[in-house]
Amino acid sequence: MPATVHVRELTTDDLDAAWELGRFAFGSDPQRPASTSVDVPGLTRYGAFDDAGRLVGKAVDLHHDQWWSGRAVPAADVAGVAVAPEARGRGVARALLTTLLRGARERGAAVSALYPTVAAPYRACGWEAAGVLRTLNLATAALPRHRPAAHLSVRAGTPADLAAVADLYEQVARHRNGMLTRRGTLYDFFAADGGLPGDGLTLVEADGELVGYATWQRGRGYGADSVLTVDEALATTAEAARELVGVLGSWASVAPTVRLCPLDGDAVSVQLPLESAREHERDLWMHRPVEVARAVGARGWPVHARGVVDFHLIDTLAEWNTGTWRLAVADGAAELTRVDAEADLRLDVRGFALLYAGAAHARSVAQAGLLHSAGDADPAALDLLGVGGPAQLLDYF
Repeated sequence: MPATVHVRELTTDDLDAAWELGRFAFGSDPQRPASTSVDVPGLTRYGAFDDAGRLVGKAVDLHHDQWWSGRAVPAADVAGVAVAPEARGRGVARALLTTLLRGARERGAAVSALYPTVAAPYRACGWEAAGVLRTLNLATAALPRHRPAAHLSVRAGTPADLAAVADLYEQVARHRNGMLTRRGTLYDFFAADGGLPGDGLTLVEADGELVGYATWQRGRGYGADSVLTVDEALATTAEAARELVGVLGSWASVAPTVRLCPLDGDAVSVQLPLESAREHERDLWMHRPVEVARAVGARGWPVHARGVVDFHLIDTLAEWNTGTWRLAVADGAAELTRVDAEADLRLDVRGFALLYAGAAHARSVAQAGLLHSAGDADPAALDLLGVGGPAQLLDYF
């Protein structure tokens, strides 16, 4: 194929070809979801075409927002990246991601996350591994059972309860880093059918107020290989978490295995016998800034963090990020401003991603070759960029 490709937004006329490209790349079910045939609000589809007009690559910018210490940060989360086998290794993915980042910047995005099938091409474009979404198997019979709390009630949920479920998710997620807000036009589109997100929804209430929920898929059979898949189990009190875990444990006679994605350190995970868990699946996720000044200014910061540090950032794909910057953090907020002076600390954009997501300390980033210091400059000064704890994702996209 020619060395050049032409990248543009896909139209509805391109969606059949995009579906076929993705189906072959990912081995998808031949049954085509309706959303792949229509315009979907809250996402931008990009395609790469050769000189003959054939679609040879595609990528999707999901217009998400991510919670960062209490503030919603506009994100360009990337999904559905696929390149035709005949066009691989020829710069198609890089061309797609370059255009996607420019478009995301223009619409106001600050950060980006993705789940790679292979990390190297995304590293070459500035993303870096920042965390893992873990799916664990637990023996249902091993889940602790407690006497039901008298002040709590448990019931099956209905679609009318989904607004309260969304509010509780937000109570858990908003003060963490990296988790999706699950609000916006994209979520509204997929929630329009009004149905439950799985086979069942279990609610725990205190005086009529929702304090915990679990959504689950029953699976098939009731033999030794039967699995209850818990899509999500969250609670805002320890008592509600114990109640939820007890309900899940009640499935032991017909579903010997419970499968779930724990949220590190939350009310439910500290009730689970994680020492006996077995990893079913792990999905690496990667992060990068779209617009560094926006990424710093839009997020929340720990109120105890305070300091100033200058550094030079190198971002070969998003050239608008390259330059010398001054990071100033104080009173729960931060600002990144350009400065004319030279900086003794030189940071690669992948190092920025690691620090911003709290995935590594600055000395480790320096040892990885993503942060260089001149003279007596201490790399640890850039730990200021990583205050606030590690990021975590609970959604796969």
